[in-house]
Amino acid sequence: MNTVVFKDLGLVPYKEAWDLQEELFAENIALKIGHRNGTSEEKTTDHLLFVEHPHVYTLGKSGSESNLLLDEQGLKDHQATYYKSNRGGDITYHGPGQLVGYPIFDLEHYFTDIHKYMRYLEEAVIQTLKVYGIHGERYAGFTGVWLEPETDRARKICAMGVKASRWVTMHGIGFNINTDLSYFSHIVPCGIDDKAVTSMQHELGRPVSMEEVKALLKEKLAEQFGYTYA
Repeated sequence: MNTVVFKDLGLVPYKEAWDLQEELFAENIALKIGHRNGTSEEKTTDHLLFVEHPHVYTLGKSGSESNLLLDEQGLKDHQATYYKSNRGGDITYHGPGQLVGYPIFDLEHYFTDIHKYMRYLEEAVIQTLKVYGIHGERYAGFTGVWLEPETDRARKICAMGVKASRWVTMHGIGFNINTDLSYFSHIVPCGIDDKAVTSMQHELGRPVSMEEVKALLKEKLAEQFGYTYA
C-alpha cells in the first residue's frame, strides 16, 4: 500500500504554498526522469498539503482575466491578492474558512487517468459532506462538487483545478467550509456566470469545525485512493 506524507500548513499566503508545491512537484519529476534514465533508484513521494489562504483570486490557464471584476484598487480595498496560476480551470477565490487541499501525487502509484483522479477527489468531498447530511453531487460538464446540480438552485460547494506532468499532480481543491461567500461576487466563479456558490456553514446555518472537516477529508481521500499516511 502506498504512503502519503501529510502536512497541515495552517493559514499561509498563496504564493508561499504554491512555491512549496512547485518544489515537491519538481523533486518528484526529477526522480521520475532519473529513474527512467537509470541514474536514480529513489522512488517518488506523495504529499498532501492542507492550507487556508488569506483572501486571494487565482486564474487558471484556460481562464479569462475579464472574469475578475475588481481592479487593482478594488483588490486593495478587499485586502485580496491576485495570481495567474499554472493549474487548469478558470478563476476562483481562496480565503479564510475555505479548506484548500493540494495533493502532489504520482498517479503511477494508483492509475494513470486524470479524469478518474478528478472523480476520486470529488468523491472524497461528497463522502465528507454526507457525514453532515449534505447531499453533494457531480454536475455533468462541470468539475467540482455541487448541490442540487440539475435545478435552478444549483450551487457549487467545492471547486477543483489541477496540473499534471509525467503523471505527477499539483494544485487541487477549494472546499467552502466557513467561507465568506461575498468574495465570490467579485468574480465570475470558474467562468460560470449563472450558478451560485455555497459553503457548509451556509447550508447548515452554523459554523463548522474546520479541524473536524480536515480529519474527515483526510480519511476519505485515503479510503478513496487506498493509501495510508506516513
